Amino acid sequence: MKIGFVGLGVMGAPMAGHLLRAGHEVVGFNRSPEKAVRWAKNAGGRVAASVGEAAASADLLILCVGNDDDVRATVTAGLEATAAGATVIDHTTTSAVVAREMAELAATGGRRFLDAPVSGGQAGAEAGKLSVMVGGDAAALERARPALEAYSKSIRHMGPAGAGQLTKMVNQICIAGVVQGLAEAVQFTERAGLDPEAVLGAISQGAAQSWQMDNRWATMSRGEFDFGFAVDWMRKDLGLVLDEARRNGGTLALTALVDQFYAEVQAMGGSRWDTSSLAARLKTPPAPRG
Repeated sequence: MKIGFVGLGVMGAPMAGHLLRAGHEVVGFNRSPEKAVRWAKNAGGRVAASVGEAAASADLLILCVGNDDDVRATVTAGLEATAAGATVIDHTTTSAVVAREMAELAATGGRRFLDAPVSGGQAGAEAGKLSVMVGGDAAALERARPALEAYSKSIRHMGPAGAGQLTKMVNQICIAGVVQGLAEAVQFTERAGLDPEAVLGAISQGAAQSWQMDNRWATMSRGEFDFGFAVDWMRKDLGLVLDEARRNGGTLALTALVDQFYAEVQAMGGSRWDTSSLAARLKTPPAPRG
């Protein structure tokens, strides 16, 4: 397939690379040109000077950008340049509102728009094992599936436009609660004088097991956070979640609390730390006893 790929950061660059290795023709664009040049050098793709050039005659226009405004700007700039009947696939985590807006915009020009946020982080993108949650036209998804399979282990159609983004919100609600629980568990382990590695071995095969435990317990206990999904991005995502909850009447007391804990991490200078850095705000000396 002929594919325009916009957004060649820590997620987009490896995803676009997998598409090239799968035999697709990929033209990439990034707002910061140096990232596009680096991607082209490493992956062997071709770089465009604009969104329109990347989208020119493309069967698929794939986005992995920053936020709602970035999506609106990119789709507006590239939609008409795509091939007739093309599909825009947005892997950005955005509001369900903008997903529905873009689906309507694409339909007016005879194109399709799929909101397709992903889970799995940078490691999942590099390994080609992302989980993709898709909202929009089911037939358009099936036509695009061979491309998505280049970097995905799971592709699920969740419903109409916006359903993919709503599902990603559920994902972030779950992660927020789990990471806060782990942060408290790590702190409790330390205060109790237990060996964190031994505790992990004892509980990680039972009901407490999770991806976060398997992949973040050891680094949390060592106070290592300079990697992974940044706190700034998590707060952006949780803001979308809380906005949606205000619209649909959902009660998200724990999510709102964890969002404020992340604000504290930002105030500590941890804006670019991994989300597991919730543990950092608990790493204070124990209060004296007696």
